[in-house]
Amino acid sequence: MILKPFMREGVMPLPVSFISTVSKEGVRNIAPYSCIMPVLRPLDLICFASAEKRDTLKNIRETGEFVINLAGVDFEEKVIPTARANAPEIDEYDLAGLEEKPSHTIKAPGIMGCYAWMECRLEKEFKEERYSLVMGKVLRLEVKDEVLDHDHHLNPFVANPLMMTGSKNGMHFCTIRETNGFEPFASMFPTGVDPVTTTG
Repeated sequence: MILKPFMREGVMPLPVSFISTVSKEGVRNIAPYSCIMPVLRPLDLICFASAEKRDTLKNIRETGEFVINLAGVDFEEKVIPTARANAPEIDEYDLAGLEEKPSHTIKAPGIMGCYAWMECRLEKEFKEERYSLVMGKVLRLEVKDEVLDHDHHLNPFVANPLMMTGSKNGMHFCTIRETNGFEPFASMFPTGVDPVTTTG
């Protein structure tokens, strides 16, 4: 079957992350984002795409701060309340019934109940007419101890990361599971040595 290009979400499972910001007036904002990715290992950068008319983007431009909150499947019902085009003066923590988690390096708070939080500072914005790619420097990454194993590897059965696949009519929520497969990073290199591990 040949699908139209905009149907990419139908075949590409995407994470559902919640980005929290605070406006310059002090209003708390939350929005779910799925077009998000780290920028190459081992850089401390992460990037996401945003439509131009989003309060999240406006707040980041004005304050230079945001938190990427990684949530489990229990946040499924928080997607739509925070995704709606609410008025800028609406506190979306109150609207969605969520509690803030104080940040350590920035003013914008995280969201209590998530399993990981990335406190970020705006590094660079790549602006186009209808959208922007926002690159942030991760200043602090905090993860709940119970979702990690002894190797600091995420246990997906404990974290149950919230993900989605798209269809013509909407979002289908899902999560991930382990296949029990494993390959060291070093196996990608002809020398059998991972330059990131040896120099980092």
